[in-house]
Amino acid sequence: MKTQKGITAEKLYLENITKPVVVEFLNWLQDKRKSSNATRNYRMAAIHSFFSYLQYEMPEKINQWQEILSIKVKRMDKKSICYLTLDGIKLLLEQIDTTNRQGRRDLALLSLMYDSGARVQEIIDLSPSALRLENPAIVKLFGKGRKERIVPLQKEQVKILTEYIIENKLDSPEYNVSPLFPNNRGEKFTRSGIAYILNHYVENARKCNPQLIPNQISPHSLRHSKAMHLLQAGVNLVYIRDLLGHVTIQTTEIYARADSKQKREALEKAYEDVIPEKYKTGSWEKDENLLLWLKNLDK
Repeated sequence: MKTQKGITAEKLYLENITKPVVVEFLNWLQDKRKSSNATRNYRMAAIHSFFSYLQYEMPEKINQWQEILSIKVKRMDKKSICYLTLDGIKLLLEQIDTTNRQGRRDLALLSLMYDSGARVQEIIDLSPSALRLENPAIVKLFGKGRKERIVPLQKEQVKILTEYIIENKLDSPEYNVSPLFPNNRGEKFTRSGIAYILNHYVENARKCNPQLIPNQISPHSLRHSKAMHLLQAGVNLVYIRDLLGHVTIQTTEIYARADSKQKREALEKAYEDVIPEKYKTGSWEKDENLLLWLKNLDK
């Protein structure tokens, strides 16, 4: 309103905010600010929320509010889930040089991200007190809205974490609430810091075998990878939902929709043979050309 209409915030009245103005603002976001459909829709959701509230606070202008509420969100293209295969995860972790202290920290960090299916922020916020490495070993994660969930840890992961904690003296009581994975300044990592570490090893792994490493890999890809591997191993979606901390099973179902291997296997199990005989690629005994060639071998 300030840059396009010349109206500063202190002179802005609700009468100035009409449907055409809101539509113009949303188009300005995308044309001038180069925002995505998702960003546009987030702004629209905030505007909708405010004017839904005004319907009850100022019902005398309900027509104006409902015109604004009639603005539709833009459809967003659904992005495919980017994840690594099991071989891809192994190759990635093999790139870490564990002969030095920093490499051992990176191994503990990235392997825990994968093993626990944690979000990046959940790993950043972890402290040593969130771990229980005695059997049964668990990590306590705090997700969105500070919702707590307990994730079991595998024996191999416990060994890596135990060695890392002892080496860095994080088992001392004074470090209970310190960052489990501090950066070189002893502070919490940032999201970009963890992405930088991951990308370093991703690039090395891609040089070794580009077919195993997709072009777009982010820290969240490790979480996607864990979910896909559990699904492919036959783990129930309900358990995967609880591991990932999803509110509803519908969110977790994106992995089932993305798993082409399971779709193919399901279709193969349900397949009924209706193809004409001449189009089948069956036994060699039905290949007349091959049989004729074999008969002529003794001539």
